[in-house]
Amino acid sequence: MDGLKGSIAYSLQLRLTLWIALAIGVIAAGAGFFSFFSALDDSHQVQDNHLRQTAFLISRLDAVPASPLLARERAGDVDFDARVVVRFLPTAGNQVVPNPARPPVFSSQLGDGLQTVSVGQAQWRVYVRTNAKGVRVAVGQQTTVRDAAARASALRTLMPILFLVPVLALLVGVLLRQMFKPFKTLAAELGRRPEDDLGPLKESGLPSEVWPFVVEINMLLASMGRALTLQRRFIADAAHELRSPMTAMSLQAERLGAAAMPDEARKRLDALAAGLARTRELLDQLLALARSQERPVEATSKVSLQQVIREVLEDLVPIAEEKRIDLGVIGDDDGEVEARAVDLKVLVKNLCDNAVRYTPPGGRVDITVGHEDGLVTLQVDDTGPGIAVHERERVFDAFYRVLGNGEIGSGLGLAITRTVAENMGATIALGDARLPASGLRVRVTFRGHGATPC
Repeated sequence: MDGLKGSIAYSLQLRLTLWIALAIGVIAAGAGFFSFFSALDDSHQVQDNHLRQTAFLISRLDAVPASPLLARERAGDVDFDARVVVRFLPTAGNQVVPNPARPPVFSSQLGDGLQTVSVGQAQWRVYVRTNAKGVRVAVGQQTTVRDAAARASALRTLMPILFLVPVLALLVGVLLRQMFKPFKTLAAELGRRPEDDLGPLKESGLPSEVWPFVVEINMLLASMGRALTLQRRFIADAAHELRSPMTAMSLQAERLGAAAMPDEARKRLDALAAGLARTRELLDQLLALARSQERPVEATSKVSLQQVIREVLEDLVPIAEEKRIDLGVIGDDDGEVEARAVDLKVLVKNLCDNAVRYTPPGGRVDITVGHEDGLVTLQVDDTGPGIAVHERERVFDAFYRVLGNGEIGSGLGLAITRTVAENMGATIALGDARLPASGLRVRVTFRGHGATPC
């Protein structure tokens, strides 16, 4: 019940539907009330006219004799479908002989014209007429019969109104749903947008009353875009500016390491050199992150995935050999990806570098290019410690690192990889490697229209 009240309170479409349906109901009730009683009154008037016409016609029949007694024998006590009763009333000069089988119903004291009389326990509507020969005709109808017929006629006038009320309410609901459909379409469009798409909303297809809101939202999106651009530019500029002094400090540390010094000073210098190395890598990754978050402006082209892998392995093989890691490509399958070559290389290098870095000495790293449902896939399996299931989504957050490893890093590698993958329409999934030893499997599926097998 609380959910329904909340929906009514906050849904403009539902409130409009209810209010319009209520207005239709009130108007229909008023119209029905007026139509019912008008039809009831008209029906009573028609019945009165029926009584008049019946009495008039009977009094003018050629078959009516001059004698009231003969008239009664010829036309008296006529029952028209049990609705209209005809009686010939006695007069001062012509007394009607009572008939036990058909006793008189109406009093002879009744005057001419329409009147409502009581006969026993029943109410009658009676019209009395005296013709030129002195024969008095009374045509009557029970009020219960009249009222039943009048109500039936009045109810028939209500049937169209009773039919139109639900039809109009349903029609209003359908029309309002169609009128509010552009809002749902706009919401669906916003829901499908990637996080970095801050382009303006289109006003086409939207009601003019909503245009001011769309204009303001577009201005807000433009402001957010400028703010994010400045933020990324600041990060890139800061990282770029810090690279020169960090490089100089690293060179000074190397020169200092060549000089003779006590063992304690040597240990401190090694810690300083390690810290400088971590800082330099952090700066490089910050620059890569800033570049990956920018909207691509360079033209893309079809890039061979195997060619990029070979270029990456040229840099990683010395590191793998030093750790005695079996690093290689499984199979000869290749695929072409529509992307910028530098972006694809960043993606492949980050994945392979992480696999080599976190695989212990003597381990194994397999790189596989495959095809699934017409899409190109890249798979990297290692025999490292892997990533727990509950942390596999968190590792894509910037600066998040899995605890318990001693590798140098800043937690930006997978964040950069996911951003680059999303820019080229690819998806990344983490799983368990199916190698002789347990490890991590990273699977990239290139869903861009340009990803084709070779």
